[in-house]
Order: sequence, then structure tokens, then C-alpha cells
Amino acid sequence: MLDTDLLLLKAGSVRKHLKRAREKCDADLPKFLGNPDHQDIVCFNLQMAIQNCIDMAAHVMSAQGSSVPGSVNEMFYFLEESGLVPANLVETMVKAVGFRNLLVHEYGKLDLKEVFEIAHHHSNDLDRFILSLFQSLGIAV
Repeated sequence: MLDTDLLLLKAGSVRKHLKRAREKCDADLPKFLGNPDHQDIVCFNLQMAIQNCIDMAAHVMSAQGSSVPGSVNEMFYFLEESGLVPANLVETMVKAVGFRNLLVHEYGKLDLKEVFEIAHHHSNDLDRFILSLFQSLGIAV
């Protein structure tokens, strides 16, 4: 059964973490690159915002009685196949998951210029995901 309160709570967490990341991502790249504390705060909050979107996708998938996915990305593809999120937004979320994996697992050297770019120009993608999902589910925001 879909728990609307849980989804609203997760959406609130996404917005809180995005707000914090935006506040601490300096206006210009050189200043951001010179501030390790801001870098850490932005990375952590982007990671948490993406994780909350993943949690939302997992909850919707579970509530619809789907089997356990083989990967996190499969959850977003499930949302697309269910008509809940458009394909272009799913691809955006798959990229967000890849970025989150870099943050969490440190697969490679993190490109702080990319972090800056994401915080300034792509963090709205998570808001778009929430709005699209909620609209499809009939949840007022």
C-alpha cells in the first residue's frame, strides 16, 4: 500500500538537502574549489537528496507489488514502464544514481567541477522527479 506520508516526508528531505547544498555551493568555481568544508557539505547533501529519491522509487515499486529489483536503476525504469515518470527524466535519475555511487563508493577521483555544475545547474532535476511522480500518483504538493 502506498504511504503518501512517507513520500511527502522523503520529498521534504530532498528539498532540505538541496537547499543546504545550494546554500553552501559558492557562487564562483574558484571559491568553491578552495573551500573543502563547503565541498564536503555540498557532496553530502547531494548524496542524501539523491538517496531520498531512490527511497521514494523503492517505496512506489514495493507498494505496486513489484519484485525486488536487480539494481537501483531498475527502480526508475519500473516507474517509467508504469507510466509514472517520463523516459527523459528516468535517464536523468539514472545519471544521478551514478553520481551518488561516485560520492558513496569513491569509485574514482571525484571531479569537484562536476559537483559544482550539478549543484548549480542540475539539482532541480530532483525537484522535477518529485513533481512528476507526485502528479502521476495524484499527490498534491
